[in-house]
Amino acid sequence: QVQLVESGGGLVQPGGSLRLSCTASGFTFSYYAMSWYRQAPGKERELVASIGSGVNTYYADSVKGRFTISRDNAKNAIYLQMNSLKPEDTAVYYCTRSVGPYWGQGTQVTVSS
Repeated sequence: QVQLVESGGGLVQPGGSLRLSCTASGFTFSYYAMSWYRQAPGKERELVASIGSGVNTYYADSVKGRFTISRDNAKNAIYLQMNSLKPEDTAVYYCTRSVGPYWGQGTQVTVSS
């Protein structure tokens, strides 16, 4: 079955960086667009970034220029490089396959001094 496993979250100071990883299994990874969503306490889940089966990418305005989504089809993985982190980036981050959809269990990112 489809499985998505995130890792790389943690506590970081404002201005710092984190790199999230998501490893996928149970489907032909290279065929599918993949995304990162996040959900902050008391807020709705929001789309952060997406990457197509090719090289097309999408970013929410709030992260444009700070976050970079990438994929490695040989490793069945996607990544989210997060730079210049702000307290408002604090959330649980989810890896998703849009078709389904399928969701990982999430990884907590906390940006605080």
